[in-house]
Amino acid sequence: MEDSSLSSSVDVDKGFAIAFVVLLFLFLTVTILRCAKLVKNPYEASSTTTEPSLS
Repeated sequence: MEDSSLSSSVDVDKGFAIAFVVLLFLFLTVTILRCAKLVKNPYEASSTTTEPSLS
């Protein structure tokens, strides 16, 4: 029975590691896309956040 409990704990740790890598990959993908958008057109991407509307 000890072998089965040991293997289940290893599977849980492996699952957490895989979930962390997937979340990290998604975060990096979103960051790369936002940076690419900023490089492509910096004035359009930053105009809404830095310039308040006067009307």
